[in-house]
Amino acid sequence: VYFKEMIKDYIFIASSLYPLNVFFFLFFLLTLNSCVSLFQSLAQLEILCKQLYETTDTTTRLQAEKALVEFTNSPDCLSKCQLLLESGSSSYSQLLAATCLSKLVSRTSNPLPLEQRIDIRNYVLNYLATRPKLAAFVTQALIQLYARITKLGWFDCQKEDYVFRNVIVDVTRFLQDSVEHCIIGVTILSQLTNEINQADSTHPLTKHRKIASSFRDSSLFDIFTLSCNLLKQASGKNLNLNDESQHGLLMQLLKLAHNCLNFDFIGTSTDESSDDLCTVQIPTSWRSAFLDSSTLQLFFDLYHSIPPSLSPLVLSCLVQIASVRRSLFNNAERAKFLSLLVDGVKRILENPQSLSDPNNYHEFCRLLARLKSNYQLGELVKVENYPEVIRLIANFTVTSLQHWEFAPNSVHYLLSLWQRLAASVPYVKATEPHMLETYTPEVTKAYITSRLESVHIILRDGLEDPLDDTGLVQQQLDQLSTIGRCEYEKTCALLVQLFDQSAQSYQELLQSTNSSTMDIAVQEGRLTWLVYIIGAVIGGRVSFASTDEQDAMDGELVCRVLQLMNLTDSRLAQAGNEKLELAMLSFFEQFRKIYIGDQVQKSSKLYRRLSEVLGLNDETMVLSVFIGKIITNLKYWGQCEPITSKTLHSVRKLVKLSAVQFMLNNHTSEHFSFLGVNNQANLSDMRCRTTFYTALGRLLMVDLGEDEDQFEQFMLPLTAAFEAIAQMFSTNTFNEQEAKRTLVGLVRDLRGIAFAFNAKTSFMMLFDWIYPSYMPILQRAIELWYHVPACTTPVLKLMAELVHNRSQRLQFDVSSPNGILLFRETSKMITTYGNRILTLGEVPKDQVYALKLKGISICFSMLKAVLSGNYVNFGVFRLYGDDALDNALQTFIKLLLSIPHSDLLDYPKLSQSYYSLLEVLTQDHMNFIASLEPHVVMYILSSISEGLTALDTMVCTGCCSSLDHIVTYLFKQLSRSTKKRAAPMAQESDRFLHIMQQHPEMIQQMLSTVLNIIIFEDCRNQWSMSRPLLGLILLNEKYFADLRNSIVNSQPPEKQQAMHLCFENLMEGIERNLLTKNRDRFTQNLSVFRREVNDSMKNSTYGVNSNDMMS
Repeated sequence: VYFKEMIKDYIFIASSLYPLNVFFFLFFLLTLNSCVSLFQSLAQLEILCKQLYETTDTTTRLQAEKALVEFTNSPDCLSKCQLLLESGSSSYSQLLAATCLSKLVSRTSNPLPLEQRIDIRNYVLNYLATRPKLAAFVTQALIQLYARITKLGWFDCQKEDYVFRNVIVDVTRFLQDSVEHCIIGVTILSQLTNEINQADSTHPLTKHRKIASSFRDSSLFDIFTLSCNLLKQASGKNLNLNDESQHGLLMQLLKLAHNCLNFDFIGTSTDESSDDLCTVQIPTSWRSAFLDSSTLQLFFDLYHSIPPSLSPLVLSCLVQIASVRRSLFNNAERAKFLSLLVDGVKRILENPQSLSDPNNYHEFCRLLARLKSNYQLGELVKVENYPEVIRLIANFTVTSLQHWEFAPNSVHYLLSLWQRLAASVPYVKATEPHMLETYTPEVTKAYITSRLESVHIILRDGLEDPLDDTGLVQQQLDQLSTIGRCEYEKTCALLVQLFDQSAQSYQELLQSTNSSTMDIAVQEGRLTWLVYIIGAVIGGRVSFASTDEQDAMDGELVCRVLQLMNLTDSRLAQAGNEKLELAMLSFFEQFRKIYIGDQVQKSSKLYRRLSEVLGLNDETMVLSVFIGKIITNLKYWGQCEPITSKTLHSVRKLVKLSAVQFMLNNHTSEHFSFLGVNNQANLSDMRCRTTFYTALGRLLMVDLGEDEDQFEQFMLPLTAAFEAIAQMFSTNTFNEQEAKRTLVGLVRDLRGIAFAFNAKTSFMMLFDWIYPSYMPILQRAIELWYHVPACTTPVLKLMAELVHNRSQRLQFDVSSPNGILLFRETSKMITTYGNRILTLGEVPKDQVYALKLKGISICFSMLKAVLSGNYVNFGVFRLYGDDALDNALQTFIKLLLSIPHSDLLDYPKLSQSYYSLLEVLTQDHMNFIASLEPHVVMYILSSISEGLTALDTMVCTGCCSSLDHIVTYLFKQLSRSTKKRAAPMAQESDRFLHIMQQHPEMIQQMLSTVLNIIIFEDCRNQWSMSRPLLGLILLNEKYFADLRNSIVNSQPPEKQQAMHLCFENLMEGIERNLLTKNRDRFTQNLSVFRREVNDSMKNSTYGVNSNDMMS
């Protein structure tokens, strides 16, 4: 069509202007050629889209993705997107256009002009209105584009009109048209509400909250009211929900209502995965909607009238409505609202057919939990139908627990309800009966018996065992601990009965010669649950509410668990059950928390019962049993990481016990198998050894003092290991795998000891033991296996621990050269590892951290620790011509330059180690920084500039400190150069000044960034930001003046004078120096400045774009 019209025009013009027809012919050919190439490029884009979304060939898809990324970054992307939407023959090309437009309107650098964004918004609305039957994903992408434009332009004005705020007007024409148009209109409102509710990392959080608050105050209630009115209209009609479009409209209306109720009204919901924030902070202006009983009734009526596929959305809305903040009502209003809510719940429980749907069931369980999280038991018991409702809830809970395989993730909410109810019993003051003494034992019994009955079915059918999900089990047990302590006599009697039955059956099966493995496994599974539950109910003991009788009951339960432990331990040489052992450890932890410690009465009836049955008279004797269990576990379960790890975290208050002395004197593979060299195990499976030796080291330190003989005795197994490795290295041929395993195990052991030795005396013993005898072995290992992270990482971490002056433990005598010698070894290891790791060449992106960056990160941490340890005078190295310091620093630069800027911030551990090291270097070794090549200096300054905007506060603070040191150094050198009798400037200082003068834009950009963060963003480290800012201003006074004028001029005319005064007050009383007194004055001024600027901008009618101001 386009070509035909062009040809007609050409013929008409050529015939009327015959002499010029040659010129027009040439013009026509050029135009035709450009059009052909344009349409060819569009056709190519369509092909690429199909390849991206349809092809199964990975290479083709990656090539298409790369080409489309280049297209999105091309300058003519915007115009081609419109052509794709108009002329694209596939839905995929339309999706590409919508996605690219969303990216364009979202970018923070070089944003689109206001007029262009208005045009895109209008175009999208017209496009959706004229094409209501687009592919669903295209419609969704276009609606997302509209929502993004509206959110980001919420404060943009044109002729004093907020052009992006008329959202309800925008969708009115959709709501007055066909069902398809109505769906689009409702979806627009729903998506917009969701978009404004969600913060994104590319824009400041303060800007997001400002937009969200304005949207909440100006539009959200109107949107919610509209959704309720449309739902009322829909419920009043006989909708044909078998019709796909009518079903879709009702679903979108419910999503819209839910998004309105789920809005983060006051900016507190930072974690969407958490369900603990149970209060919905509805604004007071919404009171009328919730005082009107028809709103609540609407959703209950909808639940009963629509199909189960939609009712989960209704229940989600009811969950939010039930969670409305208490202060929205007075007491009478709240009682009426609660009564309506409870009546609705009762009606659902009386007609539970729809709850067979897992989604309905889950949302209804959430609704029940909110009954107690938001209302008091004293209020619930006063509801007219409370006795009947609590009976129905109890029956529903018991039935749910008995059907343990159905929606197991929903049980949490039911147990949460009963936990809160049980915890409230001591505090309820109402005269009406709460009846929990009747129903709580039923819930407890249902949970316990259902878990036991599930064991046989799970083993028989090979189902997933809930015990494998320790997090879920622990969560449920924490809830049961409170529920079970209510009417504890009944709980204890049930547990004793069930435990005795299972323990007797288990013992008989073990004694029988023809018992089946399945029968033994079933009883072990039942006993595992019982041990977990007994530990939980003991852990639920509350001291002020506990009685002697209850302590005696605890004693009965503890006796049984300890007797079972003796039985299972006697069989460990033949067989053991991992889950049962983990349950035992959980039980020990709960028992220790409640019954071991100075606060526990020694005359507790629990210990009397233990004394009568097992001869355990006090907590020391019980601790002996515990440590015996620890030794048994380490002996028999050394290769089981979960048991070993949990066992090692149980070592406390155990130093004086004979069993502990045994561990300190016999920590070898003969007694603890996990300390052996197992050729089948991975090198990374030895992590628990560090934990083990940290525990042993702390126990050893209690009585070690200055006893070197005791230390030498303790270190004998490690000495033997080092000697064995030295023997291997001394030969040309040795078993490399055995050497690796021995070395990795040894350095992990030593790191645990080094971490535990925080006192100077004990750490000096360790230092004298390892240096100089065994340090060459560590250096040799780095040389041999630099490319094997499983070997180098433990060695590097050990060295980083040895040079870390924790608790000032590295304090050498004034005549000792050990500090310098230790730094030499550190420098040698960093240089050896650094130079070799750089020879690896190109490393795949998915392996770069494990193979390269992790080791580099540890080297950075090691260098930072030794440079800031205050036990080395670094001036002596240059003085005596020692190149150890230069080698370490030059290796740091080589390693740094091998890392792309993006990786520095993408890997948190790397960024923290780098920026903390840079802070030390700029503070104490600025002469070295100043002597670097220009491209290295620019790399470091760029990394600081990027780090200033990092989300990690530690990184951002480190960047501020580094920048402050650099700016201070620059300012001092400039000040000295202007003095008449100044000493000659050092060559590196002069060079550094020259680099900065050649590239003033870097310092200016950082000035803009810091000022931008302070004025426009949620600045969490204002003090740190203030320290470099004064130096930046003094070094760039003209640029700061231009920046100030730009910010002032961007304000509305009536606000410009106030903003100008803010800047004047910022510099009031500030002198041209960086003395501490002057800095402190500036910091105080900055606090006032930030507060005044924020107050001034709150009521601004202009949309302030921080990126425009800072560009």
